[in-house]
Amino acid sequence: MTPRVSDPFTGQSIESARRTLAARLRSAQLEEAELDARILLGAALGLDLTGLIAQAARLLTEAEASRIAQHAQRRIAGEPVGRILGTREFWGLPFRLSDATLVPRPDTETVVERALELFREQKATQQPRIADIGTGSGAILLALLHDIPGAFGVGTDLSLNALETARGNAVTLGLADRSAFVACSYLAALRGPFDLIVSNPPYIPSAEIPKLSLEVREHDPHLALDGGNDGYDAYRALIPQAAERLAPGGALIVEAGQGQARNIETLLTAAALVVDRPPKADLAGIPRAVSARKMPP
Repeated sequence: MTPRVSDPFTGQSIESARRTLAARLRSAQLEEAELDARILLGAALGLDLTGLIAQAARLLTEAEASRIAQHAQRRIAGEPVGRILGTREFWGLPFRLSDATLVPRPDTETVVERALELFREQKATQQPRIADIGTGSGAILLALLHDIPGAFGVGTDLSLNALETARGNAVTLGLADRSAFVACSYLAALRGPFDLIVSNPPYIPSAEIPKLSLEVREHDPHLALDGGNDGYDAYRALIPQAAERLAPGGALIVEAGQGQARNIETLLTAAALVVDRPPKADLAGIPRAVSARKMPP
């Protein structure tokens, strides 16, 4: 049974509770206090935005007030909203999370955007094949399968827990018949050829992990964060394997950390892949999605 948490929400209306919750989150120096308050309140009450507005004057029950207080306590302690709720939206789709998966972030949607650009240019006539390396919750792969009718995709991960989560998301999104999930290191168990290979690999230098925000360092799996001494261990392993398994004309797209894009392009070129366009920047202007093609012989 969840322990009872002392709360200031008992006896409040839904609208009053929303304002109280937002104020508490702002006091904790949380950047998206208003948005977090609305999402957490809605989850605690089982209401969407329309429901929150329609029932704004309704008084909370004691159980509802307690649930809101529990959410508030966890968020103020630094737990991300996605972890509290167990779900996160990515590419407009809902994804269940687990302890073994990253919380999908808007920055990673840049990889999906670049992948769709390159796929449309490629104009594949047969059923396109996609691989997502280090798939986690399956967010990148399933977003692409959602937007590319007829495509088939395989996601790999070292974590069986993550793969179970990804399979569950594929079922929920109606994509189970067009996806498969394999436990292996990078592309070791895959044969190819693939038209698209995508990845958000671990790229944080080991020494930088203790300096990350509380939300990341305490709640994201370190296996999905730690990129080795300089942050490039995963790229050094992944890129040569991907180059071997790409179809002629196929593309590899990887997410890059801040300041890493140029060095990743060097690794891509060393694997005989052709970097034919600049990295795609995220909303903050950081070069985020680095891509290259395998040229036909």
